[in-house]
Order: sequence, then structure tokens, then C-alpha cells
Amino acid sequence: MELTRAAAQRPLVTFYDDAVGERLEFSRRTFDNWVAKTSNLLVEGLDVRPGGTVVLDLPAHWQTAVLLFAAWNTGQRVVIGPREELGSAADEGIWATDTPGNAPDWADEVLGLSLDAFGAPLPDAPAWVTDYAVEVRSYGDRFTGHSPASSSEQVLSVSNTTLSRAQIDRETQEFLEEHELTTEDRTLTVVEYTTSTALVAGLLAPLRAGGSVILCRNLDDDLIRRRIETEHVTATAGLEAPYAPVRRLL
Repeated sequence: MELTRAAAQRPLVTFYDDAVGERLEFSRRTFDNWVAKTSNLLVEGLDVRPGGTVVLDLPAHWQTAVLLFAAWNTGQRVVIGPREELGSAADEGIWATDTPGNAPDWADEVLGLSLDAFGAPLPDAPAWVTDYAVEVRSYGDRFTGHSPASSSEQVLSVSNTTLSRAQIDRETQEFLEEHELTTEDRTLTVVEYTTSTALVAGLLAPLRAGGSVILCRNLDDDLIRRRIETEHVTATAGLEAPYAPVRRLL
């Protein structure tokens, strides 16, 4: 599944967490390296095979986006959405979470993420949890282990709906055409990935267009206008109020 057509050195994903004053920026090349390292971790470290399942019990975050693309890279079906629905959408596979204590007994492996800006390990992680921040560093920056999913393969389950690659590609392309997203667009998003529409608007469509996304967690309302100006935002997803001349995608 194609990630983006953006130039290698252009900003691709910018991440803010206003609760801790965090800002991180990734070019396509840097983001692709993270996806490759995570893909290698899944295959070499957690022994995933095409046709498996990766559950993302995570908030919208740059590491969640990396895991999504890495899972698709390795031929996995990704289960994502409201946390209360995750357990009913899968009964085996890798469970990736920032709250390992909530992982179900059936998970083949539990991948724990601290979501720390400086890559700190999980505090007091149980021995049976694979610590993402610790383990991913040792894996290679290139991944060549799996061919892309076929158009009929089921690649996403969200809000109790399962979609094939062709369906996701079609929904993404229709969204691009409706909103006329281009390589020049920078989309500020606060949406959680609880529906396919939110995932498309807040991540997949802007990146497929060759543009970029600004993922904002714990967004401080007092900073919105300034952030729109400093990040040259052209579109938003998830903000309730309109901000002229910025287009509202969702």
C-alpha cells in the first residue's frame, strides 16, 4: 500500500503533544526509516507472517501511524478504533498498546509503547511485554520482506467493519478528489482513528496526495490560530470551528 508521493526531504509528519510541550518533525525519508525498522521488528522480533493481525490499542500518535504502515508492510490486517470494540474484532495476533495491563490473554505478543518523546522505555513493564522503544532501535532501516497486499485482501478492521485494500484505496481516492488535496496541502488533524473516514481524512488522504499532516495530541485551543500560521496549515480534520481560509475536511 503506497504511503506517499512526497519528496524524500520534505516534511511529512509533524507531531505535537501540548500536554508536554512536544514537537517532532519527520521527513518522508525519516518516517520511511521508522516504518522499515518497525516492519523488521514485527517480522524478525515478533515472528509475524502474512495474513496475521495487529491490534492498535493506541491514541492517534506518530508511532501509531508508523505501526499502521509497518503492519500493512508485513501483510497484516490492522484492527483499530474505539478501545471498547477492539477485543471483539480480533482473537489472535499482536496487541500494540500504551497500557499493557489491558492486553487480553489471547494476544500472541504484547508490544508496549511508552509514547515518550525521547524514546524512554515503558516504566515497570512486565517481562512478557516487548518494549517498542527499546527493541526497535536495533533493526534495519530498510525492509524488503513482503510484497504488497492484493486488492482483495482484508487489511483494516475499524468500528466492526472490515475493509479490503481495494476498498481503502477507493475511499482514499474519492476523498482526495472531493477535497482536491495536493502536494502543497498541510493538514492539521486532531481526529482519533475510530472510523475509516477519520483515518482517511486525518492521515491516509493527505499523505497519498503527497502533502503532509500535523498530528496534534492534547491540543491547546489557545494555540490553534498560531499553529495554523506557523505550520502553514491549509486544511483541518477534527476541529469543530472553521478557521478561514483553511479548508475543513472533517
